Amino acid sequence: MNQSKRIVFYTIFILIFSFGIFVSYGQSDKRYIKTVSGKPVSISQLDNHIKKIMDSIAMPGLSIAIINNAEVVYHNTFGVINIKGKSPVTKKTIFEAASLSKPLFAYFVMKMVEKGKFDLDIPIYPHLKEIFPANTIDSVSFDYYRTITPRIVLSHATGIPNWAKGKPIHIAFKPGTGFSYSGEAYQHLGAAMGTSLGIGWHSKLDTLFLKEVAHPLKMNTSFYTWNDTIKKYKAKGHQKGKVNLEIEKYNAVGPGYSLHSEALDYARFLIEMMKPKHLKQELIDEMLKEHNHFKSDNKLLKEVGQTGWGLGFAQKPTANGLMHLHTGNNHDFQSYAMFVPKQQYGIALFTNSDTLLPLIEKIGELIEQQF
Repeated sequence: MNQSKRIVFYTIFILIFSFGIFVSYGQSDKRYIKTVSGKPVSISQLDNHIKKIMDSIAMPGLSIAIINNAEVVYHNTFGVINIKGKSPVTKKTIFEAASLSKPLFAYFVMKMVEKGKFDLDIPIYPHLKEIFPANTIDSVSFDYYRTITPRIVLSHATGIPNWAKGKPIHIAFKPGTGFSYSGEAYQHLGAAMGTSLGIGWHSKLDTLFLKEVAHPLKMNTSFYTWNDTIKKYKAKGHQKGKVNLEIEKYNAVGPGYSLHSEALDYARFLIEMMKPKHLKQELIDEMLKEHNHFKSDNKLLKEVGQTGWGLGFAQKPTANGLMHLHTGNNHDFQSYAMFVPKQQYGIALFTNSDTLLPLIEKIGELIEQQF
């Protein structure tokens, strides 16, 4: 081989070798995940890091999924379903999703909008007259209540408190003009939608959710009402290091809290939000658009850097693009989900304890800030 041919040969060899290294750190290599900025992290390193975190914060169990390029590249489970036993959390284990119920229900609402069976901008009160009579709203707030629409509920702009706790509802401001996170408002929205569809808000509404949302997205272990699958696979909740043996059997759809799910299922929903196949892109865009911009004194803006709310998810600008996020907290079950469409990146975390926030903080030390 002469000198010129030898140079060409080695040049090609180096290029092929370099390309091979690049591919090995890409999505095709199952030994690695990529952070939101594209940095490769080995799965073995991630597994070990998570185990150390869980030990340090006494977290009983965890289900986690990570999305790269709009595909689930990592799904794993850790720990036990009950600290008094040895049964491990598996990929079939189901958790309470808590407030992660809300963004998924928002998507369900948009499916009904797409089908022409519900409208984002028509007040929900006509469907609630017999369910929530006037005496459940204080006299000062009743006129405000009658103007509330699904769009206002989904963007947390109702002025309704998070939970009424049996007291007459007082609306703090004219709906659509401020921010007030409200699970209570979501409950009213769910009741209004079920009533308008003529099916109520119990198991029939959940059955419709399964047909229109869960099954198309292959969310095979996600339900809003109690059933035998949840009974068989649900983890036990833990709070302050103690197991909660009480069982919450939600027989009605609670759009603000009653979803049961796990990380892989929820990650499939996040992928749909980034790369929709079952809802029109224009409706996904509507969900991801900012509908409620925070004022300068907003606590979430000051403490977390969130700047507003879309239809279902909070929003936070980051160096890697706009993050859409939501937390879930039923006290003995906590959860978290976020995605960055620009990077086609996302993460879902479900745990059977009250120690989620330190997990998110410490996991960010390895895979970059997630919250």
